[in-house]
Amino acid sequence: MRGIHASGGSTGNSYETMWRSQRELARLRATFDTILRSGADVHTWSERTRLLTWRSRMLTNAEYFLGRPAVREVVPRDPRSSVRWHQHDYPSPIARWNFHPEYEVHLITQGTGRYIVGDHIDSFTAGELFLIGPELPHDWISDLEPGEIVVGRDIVMQFHDDWISACAQLLPEITDLSTTLANSTRGIQFLGETAAVGAEQLIAIGSSSGSERLSLIFALFATLAGAPEHERRHLANEWIPTLHDPASADVVSQTLEYVFSNLAGDVRLSTAARMIGMSESAFSRYFHRASGHTFSDMVRRLRLAHACKLLDGTTDAIASIAQTVGYRNLSNFNRQFLAELGCTPLQYRRRVRESPRQGGTAQKETSPARADADVRRTVRGKVR
Repeated sequence: MRGIHASGGSTGNSYETMWRSQRELARLRATFDTILRSGADVHTWSERTRLLTWRSRMLTNAEYFLGRPAVREVVPRDPRSSVRWHQHDYPSPIARWNFHPEYEVHLITQGTGRYIVGDHIDSFTAGELFLIGPELPHDWISDLEPGEIVVGRDIVMQFHDDWISACAQLLPEITDLSTTLANSTRGIQFLGETAAVGAEQLIAIGSSSGSERLSLIFALFATLAGAPEHERRHLANEWIPTLHDPASADVVSQTLEYVFSNLAGDVRLSTAARMIGMSESAFSRYFHRASGHTFSDMVRRLRLAHACKLLDGTTDAIASIAQTVGYRNLSNFNRQFLAELGCTPLQYRRRVRESPRQGGTAQKETSPARADADVRRTVRGKVR
């Protein structure tokens, strides 16, 4: 977990930690102050005071906040390319439970662990390829020993809907991609030959440029769009359908940001409604129409998904996890967990701990180039 207070190490490391933390806190303050401006039309001093108190509490708990809930990732655009391609290690500051407005093609090059996409949680191995839709929270957590690093674990290509929509208007040949992109709002895992070919194409994009790069990007799109049904697996439930109306998308996006930012705290429909500038009843109807789910149902699903992550990835007591994800009553947490997942939190923890996991392949000395070569062999081996 990234901390707010520098501790130990050299003066340089302490300063770097403090500087990085201050940047994170600055972003937090900007987010909270935007929310406060959105709620500036509240009519009573007590309502305004509650918002200011909420801001203070969130900033005070920033160390915990930054380490746990999903965060909105700001994806920088590359002026030299239509897409953003990058490869990163694990652990990494950008390898966290996050969401963003871009589509994301994501390849795991090595290692094993667990991943969460929306409300879907499962295990992963090297060579697995995913397509994640806009605003869908996601995270991959590797099985690691203390101090272990998986070099070059993730290869990611991100692109914006504005760009691909403009391409579709100019190039009718790629309209067959539209169904795949629409389904990516649930997250798609590609299997078999599709994953093998797509992984090689995604890797090749990283070392290409110009017209060759564009050709490889569209070749990857063709591979994903042409995947047979038995080689694609839809992940999350349809809890946030595709949003075609920009106003609706903005409302859902702002609401998600508020919920993710305060998942462990007191998430209120009334506060979300004030942020959007609607009455509670109007916001409730609008959000349900825009997202396909009630506000309370979405909060419940996200809290239980986060609980699953903590049950698998920590040794925290179940009562503590219930508190962490916003349940003040343990019986209520157990009851809702059972209704949603068909087992108790204790049964879930035992099940995931007892499930077989492949031995870790993470090595400190493994280079990204070596990882690329390894994944080429891995994905090919899976379809033989």
